Order: sequence, then structure tokens, then C-alpha cells
Amino acid sequence: MTDAARSYDDELATRKRRYGMLMAFRIPCLIVGALLYNTPWLAAAVICLSIPLPWMAVLIANDRLPRSRSTFQRAPEGPGQRQIDA
Repeated sequence: MTDAARSYDDELATRKRRYGMLMAFRIPCLIVGALLYNTPWLAAAVICLSIPLPWMAVLIANDRLPRSRSTFQRAPEGPGQRQIDA
């Protein structure tokens, strides 16, 4: 509603939630990998996919949230428009 930036506490809560979701996704990956021990190549693939998750979670959580775009945007100059110098 306003152009004010989100408060630091709101932004931090959002980043913590993203980190928690990514780290919580790693546990099911490890469990599925353990359950697939009959097919070692598939178990290894699932476990290998879960290895970079902590690194990715830290990178995503430390990244700032994208700023909202303003609703006012300048129209592109067309061939029939001329630029007025002030």
C-alpha cells in the first residue's frame, strides 16, 4: 500500500522460514535415500541431491528479499515521440 520497505523483523522472519523449509526438506531426502537401499544408484542419487541443501539454504536465507517494483513506470519512447530537454 505504501512505498515503505518491509521492516527488518518481517524480512528476517521470512528468511528464517525459507531456511527452515529448505533444511526440513533434507531430512525426507535422507530417509528416502535410506529406504531405496535395494537400488543403490537411486539411493546415492537422492542422497547426493541432499548434500548441497545446507549450502543453498544459507545462500538463500542470507539473500535480501526482492524490492517491490513501483507502480509508476515511464513509457518507452516511440518513433513519433520526441524528447523534450529541460
